[in-house]
Amino acid sequence: MKISFFGTASLVALLALSAPAAPAQDNAAATTNPRVVLHTNHGDITLELFPDKAPKTVANFLQYVNDGYYNGTVFHRIISYFMIQGGGMTADMKPKPTREPIVNEADNGLKNERGTVAMARTSEVNSATSQFFINVEINGPLDFTGKDNSRTWGYAVFGKVITGMDVVDDIRFVPTGENDVPKETDLIKSAEVL
Repeated sequence: MKISFFGTASLVALLALSAPAAPAQDNAAATTNPRVVLHTNHGDITLELFPDKAPKTVANFLQYVNDGYYNGTVFHRIISYFMIQGGGMTADMKPKPTREPIVNEADNGLKNERGTVAMARTSEVNSATSQFFINVEINGPLDFTGKDNSRTWGYAVFGKVITGMDVVDDIRFVPTGENDVPKETDLIKSAEVL
C-alpha cells in the first residue's frame, strides 16, 4: 500500500483552515514586568521585577530608582559563594539616608535562587529599606518557611537578573577584607527603568 504524503499535507492544511482563529490579544492584558538596568563599573545588570508577587517591594525599589538614589552607590558587601549586596552605601562607605522600612513580602512563593534579587534587612522582619542583594548561589536558608520568627520569615525575593549575570560573577570574585567589604570600588554608576 502506498501512502500519499500530498493527501496527508492537504488534510493538515484543511484542518488548519477550519480551526477557529485565536482570539485577539488584549493589549491591556499584555503587560510586561518592569525592568531596571544597573550600570556598574563592571558592566550592565538588567533586572526583571515581579510586582504581582511583591507589589510593595517592587514599588519601593522603583521609587528609589526613579529618585536617582542608587546612582553612585556601591556593592558594599560581597560573599563570593553567597551574594553581592548593595543599594545603601556611597563609594566612601557612608550610609545614605532612606525612607521608612517596608513590610516583608518573603511569603510570596519566590525562592532565593541564583540570579534572584531580594531585599536586605536587619534581624527585624519588616526592616528593609533600600538595600538589596543578588543571590549568586541557591540560598534556600533565606527562603520564607513560616511566620514564627525572623529566621523563618526569610528575605523577600522581588526580581531576577535577566542579562548581566556575567557581570554579577565578576563582582562576586573581587577581593574582600574585613566584614566582606570589597577592596576595590564596585560602583553602581546609575540605575534606570527601561
